[in-house]
Amino acid sequence: MNIGRKLIRLLDGAVNLAVLSVLLLLLSYGCYALWDSQQLYAAADNTQYEIYRPVVEDSVSFETLQERNPDVFGWLTVYGTNIDYPLVQGADNDKYVNTAADGTYSLSGSLFLDYRNRNDFTDFNSIIYGHHMDKQVMFGEIADFREADYFNTHRYGTLYYAGAEHGIEFFAFLEIDAYDELYRPSITGVDEQAAYLGRIKEHARNLRELPQMQDPHLVLLSTCSSQATNGRHVLVGRITDEVQEDPFYQKPEEKHLTGIDGNATLRERLQELPLWLVVLTVLMILMALFFLAACSYRRFRKNRKRKGGSV
Repeated sequence: MNIGRKLIRLLDGAVNLAVLSVLLLLLSYGCYALWDSQQLYAAADNTQYEIYRPVVEDSVSFETLQERNPDVFGWLTVYGTNIDYPLVQGADNDKYVNTAADGTYSLSGSLFLDYRNRNDFTDFNSIIYGHHMDKQVMFGEIADFREADYFNTHRYGTLYYAGAEHGIEFFAFLEIDAYDELYRPSITGVDEQAAYLGRIKEHARNLRELPQMQDPHLVLLSTCSSQATNGRHVLVGRITDEVQEDPFYQKPEEKHLTGIDGNATLRERLQELPLWLVVLTVLMILMALFFLAACSYRRFRKNRKRKGGSV
């Protein structure tokens, strides 16, 4: 009988150890996944490029980035969003899918101009690609332009290239397929250009009419869509010599007081917590659950003994 009880206790201890080991393994995997995800989004955050942002009066910092990576040629900003990144152009459209603007490897990639376009934006239509990512990084906010209110209140941006800043006036948002003929850059000829504009209007989810201008130059911001396997979201604008004021601009001290995103959801605020705090919280919860389970089991054994039962 004693041997049976000892065997049961040994098995009980082994089961408890196995459960604890599995919990610790799951915790370790969860912590690694959180760390890996945080590293990915940190690499894509536009704040890491702030020091390189070109200023017309002083572009030394931007030139420093160009020295690190000669493929850097410009800068894209969309007012009211976190789209505020350097632009690169490779020898093909594959290099910067997984390469950062400073030339290092990064799963978040870069914002890059189609290799078939001229990087002085003298083509009729120029296409810029970027990953669709959560946490408002890279081109993750392009999808927000699906909503009419957002589209109507976010009308402008800027393009910096060839040592000068130019304006962008957005006029269409499209949901198209990755193989759509709109992905043919450098359209030439009056008829082809008119047909291209007609296709934009035909497929636009949101559209606003703009006054006609001679020799227009379009810029298309393209990213993947989560709604379809080969779906793409495209924000279309035209390049102008006039740079509009940013209606969303906040002074640094105002950002400090109000926060960049004062309307952030609970989930977004939790995602901004430091990784060590998340790990510590999860570990404490698991330890508390294990302690409660152990206490409950001890009480169960004591009650059985009092009633004269065996365990």
